[in-house]
Amino acid sequence: MKKFMEEFQQFIARGNVMDMAVGVIIGGAFSAITTSLINDIIMPILGIFTGSISFAALSFTVNGAVIAYGNFIQAILNFLIMAFVVFCLIKTMNRLHHKKEEAPPAAPQPSAEEKLLTEIRDLLKEKA
Repeated sequence: MKKFMEEFQQFIARGNVMDMAVGVIIGGAFSAITTSLINDIIMPILGIFTGSISFAALSFTVNGAVIAYGNFIQAILNFLIMAFVVFCLIKTMNRLHHKKEEAPPAAPQPSAEEKLLTEIRDLLKEKA
């Protein structure tokens, strides 16, 4: 049991697990932001064009069972908007990353030893 706990501790301490945990936390916060964007900004604008119809209120009843297809439409819109925002975010991050890679690396300065060897070579060429 002790070896198992040590392995578990090593697993948790790895960077990938910590990165994943941070990603889940950020994702939760990001989800709240996009949900607010949809519910508080986009849906009211769509309501203007649809005659103030709330998608969440769209439903029909079959034999006493309420089919709330408006909630499904709302979930699809949430997904599409979140996917679009994530796409734009990743596209921007990739563009910034490529700009960093395209910068030419600075020419390395010769070490003191290389400078000395160059001087010796030049002196030998002059004598010859």
